[in-house]
Amino acid sequence: MSRALLRVAMIPVVVAVGFSLASAGARVAPGARSQASSSASGREPVLVELFTSEGCSSCPPADTLLAELDSRQPFRSAEIIAIEEHVDYWDQQGWKDPFSSADWTFRQNEYASSLHNGSAYTPEMVVDGTEGFVGSRGPTVKTAIEKAASLPKAIVEITEAAPPQKSVVLKVAVEKLPNANPKDSAQVLLAITESGLHSAVKEGENAGRELQHSAVLRELKVIGTVGKNGEAFAAQPTVKLDSGWNVAHLRAVVFVQEKKSRRVLGAAEITLAPETALR
Repeated sequence: MSRALLRVAMIPVVVAVGFSLASAGARVAPGARSQASSSASGREPVLVELFTSEGCSSCPPADTLLAELDSRQPFRSAEIIAIEEHVDYWDQQGWKDPFSSADWTFRQNEYASSLHNGSAYTPEMVVDGTEGFVGSRGPTVKTAIEKAASLPKAIVEITEAAPPQKSVVLKVAVEKLPNANPKDSAQVLLAITESGLHSAVKEGENAGRELQHSAVLRELKVIGTVGKNGEAFAAQPTVKLDSGWNVAHLRAVVFVQEKKSRRVLGAAEITLAPETALR
């Protein structure tokens, strides 16, 4: 059984629980998704983050579940925006995850503090910054997403100023935040994710396995802060594209997150391509 290695913390026993995605709602084709934070059908954006590692034998079922949520979009009430974040504290245990980053480990530690759930572990899924649990537990995922989708969100819009080449220029607009906490500050973050990634793992707990990944986090940066009154926000950030990334599989995700509580107050994403296809 796997164990988290950060601060010698033990991972809870992971038992993958079956979850019928079809039972959650009608399947939505990826092309039906919009660059705005919610579609005409009224589906609310829900940010689903998965902290994972290729060195952890308990993680592949959670990776698969996130990929299914991302591709099938099974909830009538929720537009799932997925981010897969590979932590680095497994990298000394026989296999160095090629997608891992100490920055994503730091982000998970921030959640461990705000969620009061002890030390970081894998696989951990965090929904809208406020609920964290073992990422392979389908029924728990379903409940958390439906709960998050019932809460009001700010409208976030993303457009491209020009087709991506060595960099991409985006236009970001966030409407006034609903229920913003005047005692907290809300950051606007830009993430770049890449899908269609895979590894043939040769060492460690997953030795001999071919692992597939969706919405892997490549870059994350703060592009601004919303004022204490939750007023509207606009920016035009530029992201340099790494030569190792496949542009056809990249997405830009923008989300608004309170710094102290970690609540996500709005989110949206677009697919980056020479001719941008809206998701």
